[in-house]
Amino acid sequence: MDEVLIVGGGLAGCECAWQLAERGSHVVIREQRPIARSPAHNTDHLAELVCSNSLRGASISNAIGLLKEELRRCGSLVMRAADDSRVPAGGALAVDRTRFSAIMTEAIERHPNIRVERCPVDAVPDARPCVIATGPLTSDALAADLASRLGEASLSYFDAIAPIVASESIDWGSVFRQSRFDKADLGSDADAVAYVNCPFDEAGYKAFVAALRDAEKLTPPDFDKIPYFEGCLPIEVMAERGEMTLAFGPMKPVGLTDPKTGRRPFAVVQLRAEDRGETAFNLVGFQTRMTHESQRQVLRMIPGLENAAFMRLGAMHRNTFVDAPRVLDETAQLRALPGVYLAGQLTGVEGYVESTACGLACGRMLADRLAGHEARVPPRTTAIGALLGHLKREQRPFQPSNITWAHFEPLQGRVRKNERKAVMAERALQALEGWR
Repeated sequence: MDEVLIVGGGLAGCECAWQLAERGSHVVIREQRPIARSPAHNTDHLAELVCSNSLRGASISNAIGLLKEELRRCGSLVMRAADDSRVPAGGALAVDRTRFSAIMTEAIERHPNIRVERCPVDAVPDARPCVIATGPLTSDALAADLASRLGEASLSYFDAIAPIVASESIDWGSVFRQSRFDKADLGSDADAVAYVNCPFDEAGYKAFVAALRDAEKLTPPDFDKIPYFEGCLPIEVMAERGEMTLAFGPMKPVGLTDPKTGRRPFAVVQLRAEDRGETAFNLVGFQTRMTHESQRQVLRMIPGLENAAFMRLGAMHRNTFVDAPRVLDETAQLRALPGVYLAGQLTGVEGYVESTACGLACGRMLADRLAGHEARVPPRTTAIGALLGHLKREQRPFQPSNITWAHFEPLQGRVRKNERKAVMAERALQALEGWR
C-alpha cells in the first residue's frame, strides 16, 4: 500500500488526509508545531483557526453555503467538526475555535491509517506521492525551495484582491462600454477587451478621493503586514499621496470618450468581467485595506455602483500561493514535479471552507489514482468543481479568490433572475451525486 506524505496539518491537509485514509491509504502528516510555529498560530492543535471563527453563510442560496453542503455530503471531517462545535451566529456558521481544533486533532490522531509527525519541512520532500498544504504562511525555507523548482515568477507572497460586484446591481444607464482608444475586442489580447467604464466628473471625483482618505482602514496583525509595491498600492494609499494621483493612475480616463457627453471623463473606474456570462465584474486596480463597511460606503460613490451588490470585497494580505493556471494540472499536481500535489490556500483558493474543499478534492482524486483509476475531477457545475475551475482560469495576474457564483458554469436557457441561484444550487447538488 502506498503511503502518502502530507506537509501541513491545517484544514486542507487534515481534510486531504481524512479522505485518503477513509479510502484505505496510509497517510503521514508532518506538522511543524510545536517545534516551529508561524506568527499566527497560538496552539499545537491541528486545524487551528487563526483568524475569524466564522465559516460564513449557511444558506445554499449563497455560493459558500452551497460549498459547505457539498462538503457535508462528501463526508468532510472539517464540516463534521464545525457542526459539532457550532456557536450561535445568526445565518452564518461560526464555531468554538478551541473545541473545533480539539475535535479535528482527536479524529486525525485516532484514525488507524493516519500518523502525525511533529517536525518542520524546509524543502519539497523526496517522497512520492506528496501533498503540500502549508497555507498562506508557508515557511520562508519551503517557499524558497518551491520557487527555485517552479521559477521565481511562479510564487507570490501577498495577494491584492479587487472587489467584485454583481452585474444585475450595476446601473447600466450610468456607465458605458469602451476600451481605451476604441480598440476592438480581440479575444486573447487582454489590453483590447471592452471594459465597462464608470465616469466621474470633477466634483464627484474629488469627493470620492476625500472619502477614500477618510475611510476606516484595517490595522493588520504583525504576521499579516506586507510591504507595498509601487505597481500594486492600495487605492487609499494612492489617494493619500495627492488629490490627482488616482486620476493619473488606475482611474486615468486617457483614450476614453463618454458617449453621453462626447468628451473624455474627468476620471473613470473600469470594470472587467469575471466570467463569460458577465454575471460579475471586478473593479480594476482597486486592491484595498479599507474595512468592509467602509468599502461598501465609499465604493457606492462610484457612478453606476450606487446600489452595488458586492460578491467579494477587496483585500491585501500576506499570502503564499502559486500561479496555479501555469503550474498545476487539473488534479492539483505540479506539472514540474510529478507526484507532488498542492492543497489549500497555497493553490490560490481563499478562505477556510475553500481550503477544505481543495483538500477534499485533492485527497479524493489522489485516492482514485492510488486505486489504479483515472482521477475523477469534480464537475464544473458543482461548487467544488467551480472552485477548482478558478485555478485553471487564464487571468493575468492570477489572484486568489473565495467561491462566488461567477465561478460556476452558466445556466443554459432563460431563467428568472430571482430563481437563478436556486436553480444553480439544485444543478450542483444533482451533479455532485455522480461524483461523490
